[in-house]
Amino acid sequence: MSLETRLIEIVRADAGLMHVLSVTRDLDLPEWRLFSGAVYQGVWNDRTGRPVGYGIKDYDIGYFDPDTSWDAEDVIIKRVAAAFEPPLRDLVEVRNQARVHIWHPAKFGGSYPALTHTDEALPRFVAPCFAVGVRLEEDDEITVAAPFGLEDVFNLTIRPTPDRPVAKDWDRIIEKAKARWPELVVQV
Repeated sequence: MSLETRLIEIVRADAGLMHVLSVTRDLDLPEWRLFSGAVYQGVWNDRTGRPVGYGIKDYDIGYFDPDTSWDAEDVIIKRVAAAFEPPLRDLVEVRNQARVHIWHPAKFGGSYPALTHTDEALPRFVAPCFAVGVRLEEDDEITVAAPFGLEDVFNLTIRPTPDRPVAKDWDRIIEKAKARWPELVVQV
């Protein structure tokens, strides 16, 4: 079985994650993708024998709208929030990937060239194991975007993303991850 097939099985086995994917699909956001923690942490839970949903703090959804105004993004944020009941309403975070270059330098430092589509954000994540996204398609297929592959995710390996500076808060990121999944292997 391929790692992608196994990832899809893990996603499908998580009722909360599937609910988020179903609701988001029905909102018909442009080029949307659920990525990062809610995806890779599900694999880590599976690999370490932890329960489904363990350690998941939020559900990060990216979409791409060329309108980079705050007002346009705010409309989507409110629309997505209204689609979920608590507690998910407070856990689903949606951001227009076309706007990231506007706020990223102030929040995280460094430059951040403008993106041209949602999946282009993934190779810029701080670690290859974080750079994983899924989408529930109209035909109920789950598509996966993982520009660095899935080996690091399934091998419980965290390493800095090649061709980008190590995140300024790398040590904090590692500390938080290892506190929940001490089995993780960190490579610098």
